[in-house]
Order: sequence, then C-alpha cells, then structure tokens
Amino acid sequence: MFDTMTITKAGGAVCAALLVFLLGGWAAEELYNIDHHGEDHVSGYRIEIAELDEGPVEEVPEIPFADVYAVADAGAGERLWRQCSACHALNAGQNGVGPYLLGVVDRPIAAADGFDYSDTLAGMSDMAWTPENISGFIENPREWAPGTAMSYGGMDDIEDRANLIAYLATQQ
Repeated sequence: MFDTMTITKAGGAVCAALLVFLLGGWAAEELYNIDHHGEDHVSGYRIEIAELDEGPVEEVPEIPFADVYAVADAGAGERLWRQCSACHALNAGQNGVGPYLLGVVDRPIAAADGFDYSDTLAGMSDMAWTPENISGFIENPREWAPGTAMSYGGMDDIEDRANLIAYLATQQ
C-alpha cells in the first residue's frame, strides 16, 4: 500500500505546501508591511496642529519642609521605616550596613558609635541631623553628601520624608 513512490509524492506535496505558505507569507509581508526599515517614508497622514497658547505657566509654590513636618504623622512614618530597616536598626549600638538610627534626630552627624562613616559625612561632624538635614539627605543622599556610601535612591515625596522623620523623632 505504501510504496516508495507514494511516500515520495506525499513528501513532495508537504514540501510544496510549505513553499506556498512561505512565499505567500513573504508576499503578504511586502504588500502590507508599513515599516520600510529605515527608509525615509512616513506612514499615515500629516495633520497640522495649531500651537496652543496656554499663557504663562503658573508656578506651584513649594511648601517649606518645616510646615510639612509640623503636621507629620509618625504612624505613617512607621510604615515607611520598613524600607530603612533593611540597612538600619533602632537599637543603640546595633550598626548594620548603615548606622543605628535610635535618637538620630538632632544627633550630631557621624556620631553613631562603632560605625565607619564615609569621609564626606565624617567631615560634617560639626553639624547635626536636624529634621531639615535628614530630609535633604534622604531626598537625594548622593547630592546632599557627595561621596556617601548610602546607595538609597532617595525619597521624593516631602510628606513621606516628614512622616518618616516624625517617626524617627519618637525613637529616642
């Protein structure tokens, strides 16, 4: 029933069908593809849009950190503390990747016992970790203290920073 000639015909038919599909796919790609692979063709229509004159852009006044800190929520800051707890501890003398932060608010910079600070922060030891300084540091550590070893990317939201610092202030 299946001799060599029948098997050869069936194999040839399968190859012919695959060739038809291959050539058909190639032809359809050339006919309907709108991407011309870097040529200077523009697909679609150009629509002219008139310039909108929105007038002067009104600047949003920046709220001073002291005003935001005055109404900060330490409870919300406790939830934010979880991010910090990966590298810092709230136990005196328990340094990890970062120094312990128990009593950090208003403590002199680079004053955590037993922690090896970067030269930048060690050079700021005459300053204190005021709420404003902590806010500036955690907003962008590498900009506030160039050369710091803290690899944290920063906390942009001023309310989050105020809440976190309010929580740290309760940890004395």
